[in-house]
Amino acid sequence: MAMVNPTIFQIVGYQNSGKTTLIKKLIRELAELGLTAVTIKHHGHGGKPDFQEGKDSYQHLQAGALATLVEGAGHLLLQSEKNKWSLEEKIQLLSFFKPNVILIEGHKPESFPKVVLIRNEEDLTLLDELDNIKVVFYWNQMDNNFESIKAFSIKDEAGPQWLALYLQRRSFD
Repeated sequence: MAMVNPTIFQIVGYQNSGKTTLIKKLIRELAELGLTAVTIKHHGHGGKPDFQEGKDSYQHLQAGALATLVEGAGHLLLQSEKNKWSLEEKIQLLSFFKPNVILIEGHKPESFPKVVLIRNEEDLTLLDELDNIKVVFYWNQMDNNFESIKAFSIKDEAGPQWLALYLQRRSFD
């Protein structure tokens, strides 16, 4: 099987800016182009993400297992306990699936190519704070014309289509 070198792309913005909605649209657009995608989501709400207490896999982790993997009818669930996972470790783990694209939701300071979602005027500071911005999705028309950055209204269906084509081009460079 040929080695796949996935294109890594970030979707960033503040809470409730539409990141998850955009990712869902983008995954559908990529699939229509014949591309596969995996996602990494930053759990930015503090604490550990939930998983089901009382299940065997939970008990294995509680007993000290580094990771537990459960499979049934083709459904695979991996849970792991580690003090901190680096983004690079998460990328390496998901690269096993040989996707064309790895979409990272969050992790704002990372320097991968990214889309920034701008919900209001206060969010414009992200454009100065972050690097490698390839496209902006905005909620309300603002005075800022986003200069040399490609920009779409969050409601414009051409935005996710443009982004999918952009990622397709990068996947085959």
